[in-house]
Amino acid sequence: MGKLDGLKPAEVFHYFEEVSRIPRGSGNVEAISDYLKEFAESRGLVCLQDEVKNIIIIKEATPGYEDEEPVILQGHMDMVAVKDADCTKDMTREGLDLKVDGDWLYAEGTSLGADDGIAVACALALLDSDSIPHPRLEVVITVDEETGMEGANAIDLSICRGRRMLNLDYEEEGVLLTGCAGGARVHGKLMAVLEKITGTRLEVYVGGLKGGHSGSEIDKGRANANVLLGRVMRSLPKEADARFLSLEGGSADNAIASASRAVLVVKKEMLTAVKEALEKLSETLRREYATTDEGICIRLGAEEDGEWEAFSGESTEKVTAILYLMPNGIQRMSADIPGLVQTSLNLGILKTECGCVSFDYSIRSSVGSEKAMTIDKVCLLLSMQGADYTVSGEYPAWEYRKDSALRDKMIRIYEKMFGKAPKVEAIHAGLECGILAPKLPGLDCVSIGPDMQDIHTPRERLSISSTERVWNYILEILKK
Repeated sequence: MGKLDGLKPAEVFHYFEEVSRIPRGSGNVEAISDYLKEFAESRGLVCLQDEVKNIIIIKEATPGYEDEEPVILQGHMDMVAVKDADCTKDMTREGLDLKVDGDWLYAEGTSLGADDGIAVACALALLDSDSIPHPRLEVVITVDEETGMEGANAIDLSICRGRRMLNLDYEEEGVLLTGCAGGARVHGKLMAVLEKITGTRLEVYVGGLKGGHSGSEIDKGRANANVLLGRVMRSLPKEADARFLSLEGGSADNAIASASRAVLVVKKEMLTAVKEALEKLSETLRREYATTDEGICIRLGAEEDGEWEAFSGESTEKVTAILYLMPNGIQRMSADIPGLVQTSLNLGILKTECGCVSFDYSIRSSVGSEKAMTIDKVCLLLSMQGADYTVSGEYPAWEYRKDSALRDKMIRIYEKMFGKAPKVEAIHAGLECGILAPKLPGLDCVSIGPDMQDIHTPRERLSISSTERVWNYILEILKK
């Protein structure tokens, strides 16, 4: 008996539970891709699995719909696999522990992966049905969307005849999404000079932050724990001669870092002054972020006196400068669309390996020239501190289409079903539509999805009732 038995729509939640049993964090998609391939082949459906593990499944039209234009259903199979600090689950090998709390579905201790497991579940429910009327369905499920849209970039869509596409990768019911930002990743690396230092080793934690999606929630004004490590260092007395041993934080470059950790060496006689400075900064941050991150705090871990191989003073200053001076968050709001973030960047991952500090930034903009400028700015600031950098995962913006027969039809259906007009919007987050559209000339595309909260965090939740309404909406779109 499944944990989600009894939830409606039963067929959708059945398959959501199925895919939730399979580890599918970005970069770990072979098992879920093979599951989808086996699913299709066991039902006699045409299935293509490419070298990077993208999946395309074709199901021919039901009787009476043979002459209708095909519909592409699209989503991604990977998820942002993050967990609470005290969660012992190995998300590379273990499935999710699904829980129900009233109208909300979540995973205990980890992210839920409704982004974009709900697209996979809806697609499988449609493909498995013998009673749902529909035109030819072309289901496109990509890999590694969350880490640079590699699957969308690599996929060959020549088998697809459809030029109408429902992207099922949005998190707000009642919104028809018709445009999104483009983006890129910048990966910086700074090799520190190490030297022997005598002093007190001290662990410093920045935590209690809400985090969230660096696109859809960048406008919430939430703190980034990685960035705050720069502020931690600048708050310490110069006499303490604080040096880094290591620093780390965040788990995905497209997620706002909710926790970070620095291991420092400070002069033993300055330890009390260091603690006082950090307590003062913690109080300051609690005031500054009382509305957006009410749980924010700085706490100290183990102390140990001894001799340590730490960053040199110059290397510590260079790392601190990158953290402290690099822009972060919203860079510009749109002058054309009220409330839309136009350009932003986010330091999602910070880590140290063998004295090498790496910085992973996610950059987004709906204006190509601003995206290029922001990439250039990040690279310049990194290089000024002696860091190397690479740029990867660039993807274009999905531009708004003024004339859209699919959007117009979906508006009419929504108004008839729910007695009100849907919102038609563009968002700052990146979607694969911008990459897929040039592969299918003339593509008419709209993105929809049920209500979700706090995606890309262990607090991620999916509304059960909203999922049912969106499912019924999808069925009506296919029927009409």
